[in-house]
Amino acid sequence: MKGRGNSMNDANGVKAGVGSSASTSAEVAGREAAATAMSALGGRPPALIIVYASVAYDLPALLASIRAVTGSAPLLGATTAGQFHDGLFVEAGGGVQVLALTAGSYGFGVAAGEGLGAGDPEDLGRRLAMAARAAAEPGTRDHAAVMLLSDGMAGHQQHLLNGVYEIAGAAVPVVGGTAGDDFGFRETFLFEGDRVLRDAAVAVWIASDEPLSVVAKHGYVSASLPMMVTQVDGLCVRRIAGRPALDVYREVLGDDANSLRPSTYAALAQEHPFGVIQPDGSHLIRVVRMSDNESDLLTFAELSPFAAINVMAGRADDLLAVSEPVVAEALEGRDASVLLMFSCAARREVLGSRVSEEAARFQAAAGSVPTFGFYTYGEFARNRSVAGHHNATVAALAL
Repeated sequence: MKGRGNSMNDANGVKAGVGSSASTSAEVAGREAAATAMSALGGRPPALIIVYASVAYDLPALLASIRAVTGSAPLLGATTAGQFHDGLFVEAGGGVQVLALTAGSYGFGVAAGEGLGAGDPEDLGRRLAMAARAAAEPGTRDHAAVMLLSDGMAGHQQHLLNGVYEIAGAAVPVVGGTAGDDFGFRETFLFEGDRVLRDAAVAVWIASDEPLSVVAKHGYVSASLPMMVTQVDGLCVRRIAGRPALDVYREVLGDDANSLRPSTYAALAQEHPFGVIQPDGSHLIRVVRMSDNESDLLTFAELSPFAAINVMAGRADDLLAVSEPVVAEALEGRDASVLLMFSCAARREVLGSRVSEEAARFQAAAGSVPTFGFYTYGEFARNRSVAGHHNATVAALAL
C-alpha cells in the first residue's frame, strides 16, 4: 500500500514532513513512510527522525529500510498501541509513521539507555539526560525541552523521570510516552539509530532559542470526596482511609459496582480511575484494575503511602472535550511546525468506536500545523513539578 502523509510546515526555519504506510512488509512500509516524510523537506537534510510502529513488523528490517532513506540523521521512536497523524487514526496491529524535521532554530541530541526495569531507573534517567544534552550542544541556546520514550512494560517510570529532572531541572519541561505492543502487554521496544532496544529508554534533548512548554489534560472530574491511601504494597492498593480499597471503590461507584468483576472490569475502571491530588489542585490520573483475589486494587503506576486521591469519572464525551483545549494551549503564542502528541491506550478503551474522533479533533484544532502522535501505555508531561508520569492523559509539545 502506498505511503500517505506529506504534511509540511515551515515555521522558525523548521520544515516538518510526515509519512506513513500500512504495508505488511517491513521493508516496503519503512521505505514508503520515510520517502514521503523526506519529500516534504525540499532537499534539506533532516536533523531528527521520529518513528512510531506496530510491534507486528520485523523491527530491525523496518529501521534499516527507513535509514536507507533518511541516512544517518539522529533517530528515535517506539512501538505503539496505535498511532495518529494529520487527523488520521491508525489502528493497533499494523502501520508505521515517520516524522522528519530540519533543525531550524532547534538543536537535537538523541541518547538511549538500557536496564530500565532491571537496574536503577533514576540513574538511567540521569545518564540519559546528560548524554542527550551533550549531543544537542545546548550552550548555543538558552532554553530546552526533553522528549522521553520508555519501555511500557518496565515500570519505574516516575523514577526514570525523577532522574531526568535531576539533570534537566525545573526550567526544562519533559514530554513523551511509554511504548506499546498492540495491546499484547508482553514486550515493547524502543528505537535509537538503527538499534531496536528492550528494557530501555530513549530521549531527545531539544535545545531552543525560545521557551518551550508542555501541556497535559485528561477530561476526568472528581466523583468522590478526597481520601487518603493508607496501605499500599508496590502496585497493590490495599487500604483507603483505613478500609479495604475495593470496598471503598465499590461504594463510590454505587450501582455501577454491581458489574465489578475481573472479567468485566476493564471498561468500568477506565471510566473511573484514581486521581492523585497535586498541590495546585490538579490530578495525576492512575488507572486501576482488580486483583485476582478480588479484594485489592492494582494500579499501573505506584501510589505513595498517604497520597491524597479522588475516584474520578469520565466518559467518551468528557475525554474528547479536552482535544481542542490541549491543542490551543500548546500552540498559543507559537509559530509551530509540528505538534508532538501522546495519548493513552486507556483513553482508547473509553472512546471505543469513537477513537478516530480524537485524532480528527486534534488536527481540526491545529489547522495547518501537522499533528504526530501515538497511543501509549503511560504519558510523560512535566513542566515545573517533579511528578509527571500520567495515565489516561493527552500530552503535547509544539515545535
